[in-house]
Amino acid sequence: MSKLEQVLTIEPSTELLFRGPFTEVVTADLKLTNPSLKKVCFKVKTTAPKRYCVRPNSGVIDPKGTVIVAVMLQPFDYDPNEKNKHKFMVQTMFAPDAKIENQEQLWKDVAPDQLMDSKLKCVLDPSGNTASQNLSVQEEKVTSASVGGDLQKRHEEEVRRLKEQINQLKQENSNIKAEEVRLRKVAMADTVTSTPPPSQRVEAPLQTGSALPPYVYLIVAIVVGILIGKIIL
Repeated sequence: MSKLEQVLTIEPSTELLFRGPFTEVVTADLKLTNPSLKKVCFKVKTTAPKRYCVRPNSGVIDPKGTVIVAVMLQPFDYDPNEKNKHKFMVQTMFAPDAKIENQEQLWKDVAPDQLMDSKLKCVLDPSGNTASQNLSVQEEKVTSASVGGDLQKRHEEEVRRLKEQINQLKQENSNIKAEEVRLRKVAMADTVTSTPPPSQRVEAPLQTGSALPPYVYLIVAIVVGILIGKIIL
């Protein structure tokens, strides 16, 4: 009899990745999603139960529901020469219509042809440098580049706006200077208009005075007196 196909959607689907260092507990999440319209019972098994702690390790997933299973690798001394052959298996079956009284007994009584399972291997990376991590770094770089592009675009718009303001101020300055020149011309024109032409100017009459200073008359009187005295003598 052909084996039933796994009803759950399991993420990740093929391997559980644990990033070091392994001096403390390292956790990898296992996402189980039930896309069907029936309840599904699940159980998570491992080939190294002393090395891993799984919470929850079993349960029931409602239709269209999701459960996150935390797989915790316990601290240990990592040996790069030791081959890691640890594996996990997610075993599932459709839940009975009746109320489940004892899940452990339910798993014991189920027929093998009603079981569905998916296997995942464990991958240990002591450096923490994984493909998914590199992808996250690349996504972060893309996000940073996008943010940088937005900042560059806003910077260019700000520079363009400032240039427009500078050009506007220059134009206003030119208009002010032109207005100042115009006002000066108007003021000069008003001054010229208020000044009468030479033909309309009234000359003040010249006042004539003595042509000779007084001492000249005194000298003349003395000379005349001398001459008269000589004539009389």
